[in-house]
Amino acid sequence: MLMAKRVEHKNKKTAEGAIAPRKATASSKKRTVPRPAREKFLPVSRADMDARGWDACDFVYICGDAYVDHSSFGMAIISRILEAHGYRVGIICQPDWNDPKSISILGEPRLGFLVSAGNMDSMVNHYSVTKHRRHTDAYTPGGEAGRRPNRAVTVYGNLIRRTYKKAPIIIGGIEASLRRLAHYDYWQDKLKRSVLLDSGADLLIYGMGEHAIIEIADALDAGLPVNQITYVDGTVYRTSGEGALDAVYDYHLLPSWDELNSDRLTYAKSFNIQQQNMDPITGQRLVEPYPNGIFVVQNPPSATLTTQEMDEVAELPYARHWHPDYDKAGGIPAFSEVRFSISSNRGCFGECSFCALTFHQGRVLQVRSHDSIMREAKALTHDPEFKGYINDVGGPTANFFRPACDKQLKHGVCKNKRCLWPSVCKNMVVDESGYTQLLRDLRSIPGIKKVFIRSGIRFDYTMADASDEFMLELLQHHVSGQLRLAPEHVSDAVLSVMGKPSRAVYNAFCRRFDKINEGYGLNQFVVPYLISSHPGSTMKEAVELACAVRDMGYMPEQVQDFYPTPSTMSTCMYYTGVDPRTMKPVYVARDPHEKAMQRALIQYRKPENYKLVREALIAAGRRDLIGYDKHCLIRPVPPHEGAAPKKGSGKAKGTGGAKRPHADSRHKQTGAASKQHRGPGGAQQMNRAQNAAARNRAAQGRQGANRQGRRG
Repeated sequence: MLMAKRVEHKNKKTAEGAIAPRKATASSKKRTVPRPAREKFLPVSRADMDARGWDACDFVYICGDAYVDHSSFGMAIISRILEAHGYRVGIICQPDWNDPKSISILGEPRLGFLVSAGNMDSMVNHYSVTKHRRHTDAYTPGGEAGRRPNRAVTVYGNLIRRTYKKAPIIIGGIEASLRRLAHYDYWQDKLKRSVLLDSGADLLIYGMGEHAIIEIADALDAGLPVNQITYVDGTVYRTSGEGALDAVYDYHLLPSWDELNSDRLTYAKSFNIQQQNMDPITGQRLVEPYPNGIFVVQNPPSATLTTQEMDEVAELPYARHWHPDYDKAGGIPAFSEVRFSISSNRGCFGECSFCALTFHQGRVLQVRSHDSIMREAKALTHDPEFKGYINDVGGPTANFFRPACDKQLKHGVCKNKRCLWPSVCKNMVVDESGYTQLLRDLRSIPGIKKVFIRSGIRFDYTMADASDEFMLELLQHHVSGQLRLAPEHVSDAVLSVMGKPSRAVYNAFCRRFDKINEGYGLNQFVVPYLISSHPGSTMKEAVELACAVRDMGYMPEQVQDFYPTPSTMSTCMYYTGVDPRTMKPVYVARDPHEKAMQRALIQYRKPENYKLVREALIAAGRRDLIGYDKHCLIRPVPPHEGAAPKKGSGKAKGTGGAKRPHADSRHKQTGAASKQHRGPGGAQQMNRAQNAAARNRAAQGRQGANRQGRRG
């Protein structure tokens, strides 16, 4: 696998590259290649291709991220899998999209170009929910912003097509996956057509692409034209002309582009059909018509990975580091959080409305074996910079460690039922024992001092467990003062739209948490994540949330405003004003000023929020919360300029005799606690304060799930 030293950006620093030093030839394809020892990358140039006897790369992978050879990065997974099957892969990271030479330095690949925006959607990477430009990029050396274009998949695809007219182009990754069919674009506030059409690509791989990429590679290598590779599950292709659908069988015809553009409710119905067909067993082929006789065809999802396949992917010979050329800039901020973390699963049957995981990874849980995870943990202890702390062992949801039920594996997921909402399905097998034992065994490894669980747990799943075994394990050994949970809201009306459990379930969890803490003499408490302005939240529900914050006894440091990212159920609600599952109207706060008021209510103690909070309370008819009584949120007169928030408004503390928040408490941003890595050879350390926000987004983006805004 080869990573090229690239031409300079016209307005930026030089672009770096690297090579994984294993030799591969065309004749080595289609056989199992022995895994070499993990080695550091070496800088290369076109001359190195000649030295290795490479007349050309089989694939050239172009990506918006800098290269980190680690299993938390999609580019590393796909390139290593191809390498393991004997294909020669060249990688060009963050090319200058204004210069065609930047994507041609490795020449034209023998089989095709692979294109990805990176681990995050490029628009989410670039813009906050208020559409302000971010100042850092966690996937770029030194956290520098501006090294990738907006809508990177489209820009890179068109750049390649202008340079290489006939070379196959296969796009994938989170940005392509969530834009594979017509989708609402928050930044332009309109519906956009499939990215497959706008990028000029031939094929789109959606979801997790391990199966699809090898099937495509083998077909291209066998001489099959890319326009005839129409049968691979987990892919999207275009077809056109008279009789274009004659060879497409067993498909569901979605509303046309013109119909979607003319009626938002039609889009809601189409989106509901799409989310019902995300299972590899029950999912149908979908066809979306466009003008001029063009059709975009989505094949059924690719089969989920078996436990053995999950192990093989996780244990490919990754270098487990960024390329050394990045040392001078301080490395890649996104890597600091995942370097000493372990991914144990993928997929999620939690199915929160605001999360894109269902649309990307699916609902069927895929889990690595106990032994594979233990091997990775032991390998971490040999890293000279490992201090004994594993940052996370989990995935989209840490305490999911088996599929929701055995039925899913044979018959697929239920199309019109959800596993955990409105309550835990009676067919669900609630079993946290495997994860509990894993945590115990990880702690027993010499050199490991503490194992954190930062990817979060589903408290409703834990409450459905008749045994307290996991809860006891969690509180005694894996909570460091604060347990971060994600109830997201307190209003049952909003929680229902979110697909989250009722407030009563959260309160019951907190009571159990407190009781166990008291029994062990522990001073620990729950810290909640909160989302403002989610569909379904009127000013009434926003005030209800503010009152809950008041009862916590402290003010959340950071609040996430709902971010309408592509292809989530909540984004569909935001655009259409209805819940696509029921077609019932849902209130949506679209006005920026109203959203600002809802957000300010959660942090009502901040003096700078006084005017917005007062306006919100008056608009909600809650003047009773303006006064001097203890239940009031603000006083009748504004605080003096420069006044500090009143006592108790800071973040909760978990040591000594600090005041303990109410059981309903929770909220603090994740990821910022990790220390910045100092590169080898005494390379300068990054400014942690400058890049804290970038690392926070990266910590949640590492699953490739593009969780809305809170990246994340």
